[in-house]
Amino acid sequence: MTHRPGPRGRGARSNATGRFEAYEREAFDDGWTEEDEAAPKLSTVVLKDASRSIISKNNSPDIAFDQSINTYRGCEHGCVYCYARPSHAYWGYSPGLDFESVIFSKPDAPALLEEAFNRPSYRPKPIMIGANTDAWQPVERELELTRNILKVFARYKHPVSFITKSALVLRDLDILGPMAEQGLARGAISLTTLDRKLARDMEPRAAAPHRRLETIRQLNEAGVPVTVMMAPIIPALNDHEIESLLEAASGAGASGAGYVLLRLPMEIKDLFVGWLAEKRPDSAARVMSLIRQTRGGRDYDSNWATRGRGTGPLARLISQRFSAAIKRHRLNQSSPTMDYAQFERPYGSRAQPGLF
Repeated sequence: MTHRPGPRGRGARSNATGRFEAYEREAFDDGWTEEDEAAPKLSTVVLKDASRSIISKNNSPDIAFDQSINTYRGCEHGCVYCYARPSHAYWGYSPGLDFESVIFSKPDAPALLEEAFNRPSYRPKPIMIGANTDAWQPVERELELTRNILKVFARYKHPVSFITKSALVLRDLDILGPMAEQGLARGAISLTTLDRKLARDMEPRAAAPHRRLETIRQLNEAGVPVTVMMAPIIPALNDHEIESLLEAASGAGASGAGYVLLRLPMEIKDLFVGWLAEKRPDSAARVMSLIRQTRGGRDYDSNWATRGRGTGPLARLISQRFSAAIKRHRLNQSSPTMDYAQFERPYGSRAQPGLF
């Protein structure tokens, strides 16, 4: 069977049916070869998400926050390893190419957040932006939903944290900088590799590594505390970069660091294996073997206590190397305290109506 590569500029190599669908699609050899005309470029479609609330809650014991905001479902960055991919199956779409080409936006997000803040029962608590999909992905350039969300946080003086791998966050320094001065903002930049070729193959529409380092630098210069997240660490692909990546992030101004070992739940495993077969065929078997060594011999272990770090000698070695590099490059500084006492409902809001 002739192998035909996946769409250019996309991470997933297939569009396998989601696990909740009644019928399954299966790829087959249709006779086309590399010499034939390429298939049409896969375009992004943006659909409206009519959610009635914007603050999501979780009770995961291994996550440092229990409230988050995602202005989009799906993500154009196309990171093949993205743990959010399986969520697209809930809406009847594939966690594969659909996840990165069928994006749901939440145009009512700013109004929904203001409505939540105005409830008499609301008490300020940590909120993370971008915990599931990137809030500054390419469609944000035109829609500006995340920017308008930040304006609500600023107006209500509500602290906010964020994580992104997009340089577009720098557009919003006019909001984030003043908030950080008041102890109301801090961020994290996801930096998986310094290797431009690996980054392009694995995260096709995300910012290049040097742009992410520059984003760390500019956020730091604007007074926004920045953590670098090496997520995920993938044995035999980027684990050799732990020390050099943390050194570069520290030099750019990051004050903290964290990591997650590659997770392959549900549909992600087959998507990642397919990506390896096309993009890293010579090392595919070794990569999967090492991953299983960190997961008790399986492709994935969902145990809360170990899903982000793995188990076994290799997982322990990665943890020890990361800890040592953090200390060496002074990336173990305490996170600044967020000031929740400043929260107030502005004059003129429904909770604080004007006189007329």
